[in-house]
Amino acid sequence: MKRIWLGAFCAAMLAMPGAASAQDWPTRTVKVVVPFSAGSATDIIARAVFDKVSASIGQPVVVENKVGAGGTIGMADVSRSDPDGHTILFNSSSHTVTPATYSSLPFDTLKDFAAIIPIANLPNVLIVSKTKGYNTLKDLVDAGKAKPGSLNYGSAGPGSASHLTAERLRLSGKFEAVHVPFKGAPEALREVVADRIDFYFSPLLPARSLLAEGQVKAIAVSGGKRSAALKDVPTTVEAGLPNSDYEFWIGVFVPAKTPKPVQEKLYAEIRKALDSPEIKERMAKLGADPMPMTASEFDKLVRGEVDMNKALVQAAGVKAN
Repeated sequence: MKRIWLGAFCAAMLAMPGAASAQDWPTRTVKVVVPFSAGSATDIIARAVFDKVSASIGQPVVVENKVGAGGTIGMADVSRSDPDGHTILFNSSSHTVTPATYSSLPFDTLKDFAAIIPIANLPNVLIVSKTKGYNTLKDLVDAGKAKPGSLNYGSAGPGSASHLTAERLRLSGKFEAVHVPFKGAPEALREVVADRIDFYFSPLLPARSLLAEGQVKAIAVSGGKRSAALKDVPTTVEAGLPNSDYEFWIGVFVPAKTPKPVQEKLYAEIRKALDSPEIKERMAKLGADPMPMTASEFDKLVRGEVDMNKALVQAAGVKAN
């Protein structure tokens, strides 16, 4: 009798939605939400990685761009989705900015998402127009100090990582600048080329062709070390501004209630894709540096950056949306 009861219990557990999805995932098309515009670095890398994942899992993967509000529209879409591993968030480090810059959100960044895996650390490049006459970071800062409020800068939207990167630079350099938000890197870069925006911290990928053609200049990178793809371009700290560094990464998240076995399988599939020779080569060409971390290490990084960005927002006087 005891064996019959135990067998029935196990059968019932396997029939539960969470257990079934953990065992069978994926059972249908997987949707990957990118909260930034098509052609952005986050979008391009998402498509490259998940093409590889799709081939491995034997199911289609559809990338959807849900743009706006500093990435929060896409984040909200994923937070409302069924926690079964079929809707995935492919976000940038803007993920850790939203709790500090939005006073009212339809989700809790830390409670409603599970951090799965970081994909790469991307150099965020300080881009200026070739006609502005800014050859160094000092040139830009001096111009900002000479005429307070005369400079403006672009971002991928209020509360985005590019917004906070510029604010961290501005605080360190002690100059004023007007924030002009855009939907993403392609739009902001066009305005730099047209001389309507003075500077913009762009992911390297969308700026690369403009740099190669000489339409814009790269005068610094925001990370803690130089980019392998731009070895002659100093970091903002090397260029003379202490405490101005800001890392820009991209990573994968799912709704927090997604069963752990599904999270683990998703991590394994993405890790396998990242370790493949073709993706390694593609990442190197894109100037993306690997971030080998476990899910728990990534979660710790995310939580630490949420605290850091709250302090930065307060110091910069960025108003919550």
